[in-house]
Amino acid sequence: MNTILPHLPLAAIPAEDEALRLTVRDIIGKHLGNRSPEKRSRSWLGYDATFSRALGREGLLLLTLPAAYGGGGRSNFARFVMVEEMLAAGAPVGAHWVGDRQTGPLILRFGTEEQRQFYLPKMARGDIFFAIGMSEPDAGSDLASVRTRATRTDKGWRLNGRKIWTSNAHRSDYICALVRTSGTIEDRQRGLSQLVFSTKLPGISIRPINDISGDAHFSEVLFEDVELAHDALIGTEGDGWKQVTAELGYERSGPERIYSSMVLADTWLAEVRAAGVDHPVVLTTAGRIAGTLSVLRAMSLAVAAKLERNELVDVEASFVKDLGTEFEQALPGWIREAIEATPQFTPSASLMRSLAYVTRMSPTYSLRGGTRQIMRGIIARGLGLR
Repeated sequence: MNTILPHLPLAAIPAEDEALRLTVRDIIGKHLGNRSPEKRSRSWLGYDATFSRALGREGLLLLTLPAAYGGGGRSNFARFVMVEEMLAAGAPVGAHWVGDRQTGPLILRFGTEEQRQFYLPKMARGDIFFAIGMSEPDAGSDLASVRTRATRTDKGWRLNGRKIWTSNAHRSDYICALVRTSGTIEDRQRGLSQLVFSTKLPGISIRPINDISGDAHFSEVLFEDVELAHDALIGTEGDGWKQVTAELGYERSGPERIYSSMVLADTWLAEVRAAGVDHPVVLTTAGRIAGTLSVLRAMSLAVAAKLERNELVDVEASFVKDLGTEFEQALPGWIREAIEATPQFTPSASLMRSLAYVTRMSPTYSLRGGTRQIMRGIIARGLGLR
């Protein structure tokens, strides 16, 4: 543990970025108004393209990208503030989430100038939305066992294979897929590349998958002899593993890994305060939530500082993701126990529906973005333990 902690010195949000907080709150209130806790609990699984486009008009998408590409030209701390406020309010961010968080920065870092000029301004306006094609059937979280293959042709690439658990693919305009362009599955990380292309091309079939709550935000995506142009390739052929590792650093490090259950916590806290419940279990639970969250938030802010300095964050991001999802999964159980220990408190039906939803969905928190075992493997390698 001591080996990694020096890489996460405490960081503070600069005043000019902190000032963005009130602006974001005003925009959320203006466009979303009052919504029930059970709706707000969906947050980054919630899909509202109209709201995402409104954020684009307000200049809040691709916040950290240069203004030359339609971005906000702001710091990673500014994006931290924006994401924190969105998730705390339970705003439906699913439409723009992937592009804003990782595909946009990926194209900026590894794409050609033509790709940047084509994709990024449209993403920043909310005109196009992205999905990411990583996971595959029968592979679990073993991302290196990619079987989907792109073969070179005279015109570019021919793509065949299948992806699964692809968030909002059925609603997205484009997909960024990790595919094998050389070698075999035994080559593992070698021979992988990333391709970006329209989801509307001939040969692409998208099948939505209902989750346990009845929502359909996941999809299975099938590719059958899909013809792609040469410029579908992002970055250098064969460098896909290096690129996707950098991309996953953005995905695993932010406040989205600690706030998935926050609407539930805030709703419960508001109701016990209003009811005047002064019980040791309530106080202990509230203290546990506040204490754990403050540490995780400090860690996530420290990672934002490293990103701001253009430093690699794969190990630190895995650390935040592992501990953060553990907290998110534990929180509904803490609240349920507190409710059961205080019979004098009658929770609202809305609170109980929110608790039911988060309880059902919380097992997925440690799956998305890489399982706990994958995260701990990355941490162990970073610490020199394997």
